[in-house]
Amino acid sequence: MPADGGTAVEPVRPHLEAAVERPRTPVGGLSAAQVAERTAAGLVNATTVRTSRTVGQIVRANVLTFFNGLLAALWVVAVASGRWQNALFGGVVVANAGIGIVQELRAKRTLDRLAVLNAPRARVVRDGVLSELAPADVVLDDLLEVRAGDQVPTDAVVRSSAGLAVDESLLTGEAEPVAKDPGDALWSGSIVVAGSARAQTTAVGDDAYAARLATEARRFTTTYSELVASTNRLLRWIAVVLVVVTPAVLWSQFRSEDNVGWRDAVTGTVAALVGMIPEGLVLLTTLAFMVATVALARRQTLVQELPAVEGLARVDVVCLDKTGTLTSGDVRFDRLEPLDGTGPDAVATALGALVAADAANATAAALAAVFPPPPDGRGTEVVPFSSARKWSAVRPPGDRTWVLGAPEMVLAGTPGAESEAARERAERLAAEGRRVLLLAASPAPASGEGEEVRLPDGLRPVALVLMAEQIRPDAAEVLRYFTEQGVALKVISGDSPRTVGAVAAAVGVPGVGGAGDAVDARTLPEDDDALADVVERASAFGRVTPHQKRAMVRALQRRGHVVAMTGDGVNDALALKDADIGVAMGNGSPATRAVAQLVLLDGRFAHLPDAVAEGRRVIANIERAANLFLVKNVYSLVMALITVATVAAYPLAPVQLTLISTVTIGVPGFFLALLPNRRRYVPGFLRRVLTFSLPVGVVTGAAAYTGYALTRWLDRTAGVDAARTTATLVVLAVALWTLVVLARPLSGVKVVLVLALTGVTAIVLAVPALAHDVLLLEWSIPVLPLAAAVVVPAVLLVELAARRALPPTGATARRSRAPVG
Repeated sequence: MPADGGTAVEPVRPHLEAAVERPRTPVGGLSAAQVAERTAAGLVNATTVRTSRTVGQIVRANVLTFFNGLLAALWVVAVASGRWQNALFGGVVVANAGIGIVQELRAKRTLDRLAVLNAPRARVVRDGVLSELAPADVVLDDLLEVRAGDQVPTDAVVRSSAGLAVDESLLTGEAEPVAKDPGDALWSGSIVVAGSARAQTTAVGDDAYAARLATEARRFTTTYSELVASTNRLLRWIAVVLVVVTPAVLWSQFRSEDNVGWRDAVTGTVAALVGMIPEGLVLLTTLAFMVATVALARRQTLVQELPAVEGLARVDVVCLDKTGTLTSGDVRFDRLEPLDGTGPDAVATALGALVAADAANATAAALAAVFPPPPDGRGTEVVPFSSARKWSAVRPPGDRTWVLGAPEMVLAGTPGAESEAARERAERLAAEGRRVLLLAASPAPASGEGEEVRLPDGLRPVALVLMAEQIRPDAAEVLRYFTEQGVALKVISGDSPRTVGAVAAAVGVPGVGGAGDAVDARTLPEDDDALADVVERASAFGRVTPHQKRAMVRALQRRGHVVAMTGDGVNDALALKDADIGVAMGNGSPATRAVAQLVLLDGRFAHLPDAVAEGRRVIANIERAANLFLVKNVYSLVMALITVATVAAYPLAPVQLTLISTVTIGVPGFFLALLPNRRRYVPGFLRRVLTFSLPVGVVTGAAAYTGYALTRWLDRTAGVDAARTTATLVVLAVALWTLVVLARPLSGVKVVLVLALTGVTAIVLAVPALAHDVLLLEWSIPVLPLAAAVVVPAVLLVELAARRALPPTGATARRSRAPVG
């Protein structure tokens, strides 16, 4: 298997070769009757591969989990023990599952609507008319038209080609573009990087290569999430602990003299096990992702992979394409600067022929609005534009060969005073931030084929073609935000280095003071380490090929950076796929949007800080919630181990743990996970959570058992219920203080939350019907002072542990700026 997660191509080649032999579709495409016949036979491009989970999958994922199954079994046991109060934790399980299902369904509806708006379109010839339709409506034998920037929607065979070249590396791992001639096979999922073609579909729907590869490819491209990975590790450890501890707890509870009969023994065992299950942690993590995703959707940012929200917060390098990201992407023709005596009519005719022959990019489309195609057609010989070559060419019948492209590429190796003067003039204009193309002519034709095609001999510069781009009004503010947040910026563009340098300086990219500070990518070293040194040192690069963009992203990743790549063109697709987070502009090419994790639907670069802020909120708030859950798991384990060692009754009843979990973990964890939080990302989520929760959990568990044991020791007449009352008060007080510690800095909302939870707890404990009949608490005079005597030193130890384990809060929050836009 290729190193980048591609799939070997050999198994599919026989299928494609056989498909070529299908009856040929006429040049006018299928008729309406033929389309209806194929649709009725199910020969459509609909696929069972889904971009989001079905309703059934959502329900199963939230209900049928290992811990839910364990809690359901414990609930049955608790009901059988005869005390209905101790089965109330079942309501928490149902509520968790219900909240998860409702929230995910709401998020699904929102994201599915946006996904439909962002979905690519396929161009199909039917009844002699070229029209656009959804890829799912394409049928077998349809005649497709594909252009540069498209992602091929189905397997097909080329019927006519105008310099078609496709990149199949997303499927095969092979890096070089492949030229396609009539009779050659196209694979669904490949990207058109040059030229155009008409191709007959040979396999649709689940029979197409991309559909069969989708599940495997998705596994390799899913965004890494530190939160998800760390949470899964915690859950595995907790599952192992449960397997080991359960038999010992069950043994101790049946052996304990404190328990009267099997019902008390079962109740103690259920309490110990319920306390060690993090029933809401996965829900809160998923819920935080979903809320962030929906919040971004309201800002016209489509999140195609949920963990990408978190991943963007971990980014420390952002690689930016110039055109369409720093500039508006709306390229328009500015003016011509003649370089020889060629008449304006001849120049206009040549430009019209060039753009008519290859109109599949923004520059060609802008020129086509000014220079209409010649009446005699596109030209007999066409070399379409390629991001690697940086030029295109056409040779109309009985005319010269006309070449349009980057001046330094078109005139490379062309000596003479005219060429030198043209290069110097182009450089001066580029240094002003202008986008400059060169029109040149030669009596000779281009030589070579496919990607090996070479410029014709005897080229002479004819005119400079100036294109106008407008810098986005929000670009400078967005880049300033990233700079203040400590994120490095790299402008990587296929345009002239001097143009890139001028634009980068204008928007305030650190380290770029003018046009001369950009690096010409043609001088970049091939060696990986040497390339990484240059990319780390410089901040602006011009004349970068698509494969160099990919190599630069990988070089930064090898140096330990988390890299985001933004772009809108087909030349950005490979780099976006390999980046840790790919961000595509909504007005970009379909191929670019297909491989990105985030799509800025309205093309506004200013939404990117919003996404960073959402990611930071998710990471920081889930860390708070994880601390709360894990502290409970640890103190429940500590109490379980102590009861095993002392052969005593478990210090808490299941219903008392339900109260503690609700007011100190479930409700506050839900609110804390959704509140604003601008703390910068700090690596080491799992290490930090364990550093805090282990000592605090040990202190809380030891304090609870101390309160339980002291009650039994000081009052010989006090039974298990009275001792559990003291332990309940101790855990409630220490856990509420732990909540205060984790909620810092205490804003108005957090203060209200803590006071409300404390008030609810006090009311529940003060109402006899609730305290005695439901919570099974037994009040006595010594309970409150005894609990206070245990709580005070425990709280001091919690404070000490927090100062050693938690990152600073106030300073970080004050330094962070509000997101742009």
